[in-house]
Amino acid sequence: MKRSFKILSSAVLGLAAVACSSPEKMAEMAENVSVQCDPAVLEAVAGKIDATVSVTYPADYFHPKAILEVTPVIVYEGGEAKMAPFTYQGEDVKDNYKVVPSEGSTVTEKVSFDYVPGMEKSYLEFRGVVKYKNKAVEMPVKKVADGVNATYMLVNKNGKVDYKADNYQEIIKQTAEGQILYTINSSYVRGSQLKSESIKNFQAALDEIKANERKAIINTDIVAYASPDGAEDLNAKLSDKRSETAEKAFGKVTKEHAVDAPVTVISVGEDWDGFKELVSESDIEDKDLIIRVLSMYSDPAVREKEIKNMSEVYNSLKKEILPELRRARFIANVEFTNYSNDELIALIDENIDILDEEALLRAASVVKENADKVAIYKKAIEKYNSARAQYNLAVAYICANDLANAKAELAKAAQDADWQNAMGVIALREGDNAAAAKYFAAAGNATSTENAAVIDILEGKYADAAAKLASAENCCNKVLAYILTDQLDKASAAATCGCAKTSYLKAVIAARQGKADDVKKYIDAAGKDSKLAERAAKDIEFAQYR
Repeated sequence: MKRSFKILSSAVLGLAAVACSSPEKMAEMAENVSVQCDPAVLEAVAGKIDATVSVTYPADYFHPKAILEVTPVIVYEGGEAKMAPFTYQGEDVKDNYKVVPSEGSTVTEKVSFDYVPGMEKSYLEFRGVVKYKNKAVEMPVKKVADGVNATYMLVNKNGKVDYKADNYQEIIKQTAEGQILYTINSSYVRGSQLKSESIKNFQAALDEIKANERKAIINTDIVAYASPDGAEDLNAKLSDKRSETAEKAFGKVTKEHAVDAPVTVISVGEDWDGFKELVSESDIEDKDLIIRVLSMYSDPAVREKEIKNMSEVYNSLKKEILPELRRARFIANVEFTNYSNDELIALIDENIDILDEEALLRAASVVKENADKVAIYKKAIEKYNSARAQYNLAVAYICANDLANAKAELAKAAQDADWQNAMGVIALREGDNAAAAKYFAAAGNATSTENAAVIDILEGKYADAAAKLASAENCCNKVLAYILTDQLDKASAAATCGCAKTSYLKAVIAARQGKADDVKKYIDAAGKDSKLAERAAKDIEFAQYR
């Protein structure tokens, strides 16, 4: 572990070695043996504590006929962990252990322990026994290293799951429409048109909008057209005249049905779009051929010519389609203000059955209690067979750490990227990192990438985790990854969350930067969480600041 400070763990030799004529002498002169550990402060990585220890035996120290057994031991609060002993022999011993010659030498060994909770406050020591003939003499215990640094275990292992979004609209765009029809080549508005069923429905809609506090007319369009038969320039002029008479007619239509909104008057000219729409909806023979002509030619004159060549079809168009295009439309553009979040929450208790699928999904997203989310998602599944509610129900169970029910609900959901990620989070929480990694890889989205970084941290792949979290919003794990890769400036910049764990991580950053005042400040802030306060009191990161 790279550190801005280092706790030395070597025992320094005396200035001169003394020849040992017996095992007892070897024990007496053990202070002349030096031990160096790398790292000097032990570190847990992926649940293991690994270090390299070099032991230097001076000249004339090791008895040529002695055998030395050295047992590495981590002593921690609540117990101790031992490795199998390393065994060395003098140069006259006829055995197969490592030989330490009389002229002295340095032996290097790898030590490895499984991490056990409580080892945060611990130390590594070597316990030795020297054997010669029938004698066994215990060596003085030699401290090798302090530890264990377990900063990586601050990783948030819960994993991240996203609810599927609703399509609830706070404002719903609507229209109310009526129209008047003209006779061929005329812009005169007949009185009968002002009393038509279309106009009556339009007036009723205007009255309903005015009475409905959730509805408001934003603006109204008066749109005039000419049917696409005849000369294009004449039809353009006719459309213009119809827009003028339509505007006057609109005043009469709305005289007792006031529209308090801006009015825009538009002249379209030949209504080819309306023509295509009406033909598509009709039962006219060869209508597909007509629509094909429209797609083949853009010139209005050519279109009209080609259609007129289909004489029988054209007679049907003159009777059924073209009269409907000699018109002016009155279009009120309306905004409907949907239920607010507070209203949705109230309706959940008072009248949940009036809510549609999107309203139920939105309501579930705004209620605070997880049990309420579960109930609402179940309602959406029951009433609408909602696929999103089915998945979200599983997510709600994951958030409650009810993994059995989560898996049961996911078994009914579509196996998309969100599903893969959710299954990965369950596997992660169950401690099956291999399965979790496969699910996250299959998901292949931003959230699953963040979750895969958790596995990287747990497995000691800190650089990989930092790369995955570079663009993530996950504050704590991102900061931790930067700390573990010794990118302290980036860690500081990323530490934007106001939670207790972020304060703790800031204290770690400050400790590694040697900023004593900041260490205290951030530990105090993190201490609002009792578990973090307890950890800080033992954490080797803060050893020199206690």
